[in-house]
Amino acid sequence: MGKKKYFFFDIDGTIAVGVPRIIPESTAKTLKKLKENGHFVSLATGRMHIMTTEFCEELGIENLVTDGGNGIVLDGKVEILPLEQDMVKKLINEFEEKDIPWAISLANERLWHTKDERFPNAMNKIIKLKGYMETKIVDNLNINDSDKIYKAFAYLPESEEYKINALKNSPYTRYGADYIIIEPDDKSKGIRKIMEKLNIKDEDVVVFGDNTNDIKMFRPEWTSIAMGNAHPKLKEIADFVTKDADDDGIEYACKHFGWI
Repeated sequence: MGKKKYFFFDIDGTIAVGVPRIIPESTAKTLKKLKENGHFVSLATGRMHIMTTEFCEELGIENLVTDGGNGIVLDGKVEILPLEQDMVKKLINEFEEKDIPWAISLANERLWHTKDERFPNAMNKIIKLKGYMETKIVDNLNINDSDKIYKAFAYLPESEEYKINALKNSPYTRYGADYIIIEPDDKSKGIRKIMEKLNIKDEDVVVFGDNTNDIKMFRPEWTSIAMGNAHPKLKEIADFVTKDADDDGIEYACKHFGWI
């Protein structure tokens, strides 16, 4: 099946589709076949590491780029860096000033900390997935007292986004019309770390994605594949646009290039 390739797959909208997220049968078979053919397979996601475990177990994948490029997992060793602290604190302080409900994650766990019920009440109307995150109310929560912040969240309707000046210098992703997640947005950094550890050449890297938080890993020196359901901006810079994620898109691309 040719030279060994090193694959990095986004999760949401690429490997997994729908709500709750489901992995198409053809995708699971394709990833298994890639490994059988001697290729390296990794996930590359904006998700916190703790939120990747179910997919890793289902797919038998042990290699990861997580937390939007700030985390990697190789040989069971987890390495995760927090957000840039000055940036996120400046942003949260502006949320405070403009009365925007917010929350933060202080560790690799399904738990967000917030000051009152406004944020979880608002998010419960949007996110219907039981156990997505647990909530801890801290009445006197002060963002300036936090040493490490791994993610931040805000209930911020798209029409109000322009009012937050600090967002101009903050990495974030909008996952719905009413909320954003402040998270690292350069998965290529995590991929580079793995490349350095395994001595991987640029020509052997293949990335799959669908959303704007995948743009920075669609580098010209790597082979980049956008799903059919991908954001138009991602399709514009992709080397190849495959079918939709729920229409055997990953299988289609891998057969097209002769990887399986």
